[in-house]
Amino acid sequence: MLPATLLVNNRVFTFSQLTDGIAEVELLSLSAYERSTLDCCRRWLTGQQQFVLPTSGSTGQPKAIVIDRAQLAASARLTGKALGLKAGDRALVCVSTEYVAGLMMLVRGFELGLALTINAPSRNPLALLPPESRFDFTAMAPLQLQEILNATPEKKAILDRMRAIIIGGAPVSEALQAQVGAIEAPLFHTYGMTETVSHIALRRLNGPQASDWFQPLEGVTLGLDRRGCLTVASVLTRRQTLVTNDRVELRPDGSFRWLGRVDNVINSGGVKVQAEQVETAVGRLFQDYRNGLLARRRFFVAPQEDPALGQAVTLVMEGTPLAPALQFDIRQKLRQQGLLTKYEIPRYFQFKAKFVETPTGKIDRRANWGG
Repeated sequence: MLPATLLVNNRVFTFSQLTDGIAEVELLSLSAYERSTLDCCRRWLTGQQQFVLPTSGSTGQPKAIVIDRAQLAASARLTGKALGLKAGDRALVCVSTEYVAGLMMLVRGFELGLALTINAPSRNPLALLPPESRFDFTAMAPLQLQEILNATPEKKAILDRMRAIIIGGAPVSEALQAQVGAIEAPLFHTYGMTETVSHIALRRLNGPQASDWFQPLEGVTLGLDRRGCLTVASVLTRRQTLVTNDRVELRPDGSFRWLGRVDNVINSGGVKVQAEQVETAVGRLFQDYRNGLLARRRFFVAPQEDPALGQAVTLVMEGTPLAPALQFDIRQKLRQQGLLTKYEIPRYFQFKAKFVETPTGKIDRRANWGG
């Protein structure tokens, strides 16, 4: 049976309040985010058939996409089946409801009969919750999960008691991957985008079933285009084939390993270098390098013009610049690691005091790199 109330920033609202209209005096006491979220709930409960959603803009200019109600409902049901969610389960909504990840948490609540607790998104969504808080399911960005584990390790107990946690919107760093094994609840990394109405595939991040390979949801058909980029067709795409810019290794059984964005291929001396593959190797090195000195430093890899190579691999790091001797040592350690070719090892280092982020908390590569 569908719960008749939801909790928004510790305030209880009934479904009848939402469908009949919240009193004006009460609306005035709400934040802009609370009003927007409650209006979204109202539109779903009153049967709105189409929803306009923005893309995050992490790999290009943000744009608006029209999604049908049937697509949203189908996505909710597929996730519910994949994760074993059932009516009455308690869900924590802590990602922005203005984007597909947060909207889908609301829709899952309404379609699956979940009890929703909605909190305004923050870097650490558990910081203000008592340690005895109990939820069965949540969705977070990698940055949020890492902040919980780093800043409030005592709140891990809240995560441990959950039945499923999904992490999406950005790659999982090596630093975070090294930490999630301690979480007792099943933790899944998602693959998807606004155009696929949230995720269309999941991979387990912890426990004996942990894997680098994403498993598609039921009824999702995958393929490759001539660039080696993933194509997706399912009820979530209105049965049309969606061509992505994500390079993957695709198995005959439909599982796939994400390699990186085709936009992030660097042509260095005629050799095509996938930026994300370099980032993985650097992240692994940083976990143990000089007792974890750089383990929590954020970075990404970008191309820089080079007279000899055309484009050279450049490591862009957040925070204070590293001394030239330290930069040289990192390059040497990467050579010894043996995971990168000479063209893939960063030739240059650049530093930004603070990375610009997209509205959904991803590193905005375009805004942070003008090289």
